[in-house]
Amino acid sequence: MPTDAPEPTVDLTLRLATREDLPAIAELYTRVRDAAFPAMPRGLHPPHEVLAHVTGWDLATREVWFAERDGAPIGYAVLHDDWLDSLYVAPEAAGQGVGGALLDLAKQLRPGGFCLWVFESNAPARAFYEHRGLVDLERTDGTGNEERAPDIRMAWPGTEPLEFFRGLIDDVDGQLGDLLARRAALTRAVQAHKRGLGRDRDRERGIAEAMALRAPDLGSDRLSRIVDAIITESLDAAASSADVAASIDGDAAR
Repeated sequence: MPTDAPEPTVDLTLRLATREDLPAIAELYTRVRDAAFPAMPRGLHPPHEVLAHVTGWDLATREVWFAERDGAPIGYAVLHDDWLDSLYVAPEAAGQGVGGALLDLAKQLRPGGFCLWVFESNAPARAFYEHRGLVDLERTDGTGNEERAPDIRMAWPGTEPLEFFRGLIDDVDGQLGDLLARRAALTRAVQAHKRGLGRDRDRERGIAEAMALRAPDLGSDRLSRIVDAIITESLDAAASSADVAASIDGDAAR
């Protein structure tokens, strides 16, 4: 794990946090979340739960960087693998370069790039990241976070953006492969229960429209073509599997 921070700006000191710093980080988190409302949803956990959670962090697997001025804690950032999990600055230190220094540190420590999540409603944070070269990757309706608030995945693509984005594409393609395998298996399984019915085009259009709510940039027309191709090829694969099985059964009966 890297241990050297860049030169502190003015009277700001950035250093790796120790276990003794974690209670101060928990208190800082609670203060920042309270002060950021309504740009950020209110935190769901009372201070004692936040304290228990933060003091349980494993500092061997999570890099926690502490920002202080004159010995007072004014910010922190948490890096875990290729994610910037947290970046918080004390309300009284906002606009004084603390967040920028912590973000620059994250870029130095992760030259290959990193991602983060920001609430869609948090316009100041989004503008902060955009101004410093981060880009939007995806938006969600918030069902994946405990606040159930829409959020945005942003990324700093590092010093080799093409390599960074191709790596993310490879991750998605791997997930797509798994999903397509499951879709094909389900298409094959359902055929025995359709009793000779053909394809249900109304249902397929409904599937595309539902998918368009998740992927509005593609839209229902494009997604209809994608759904059609997936179902067509899945049915073809199912028919091929059935032919192979019938041929094997026939050979066994001879």
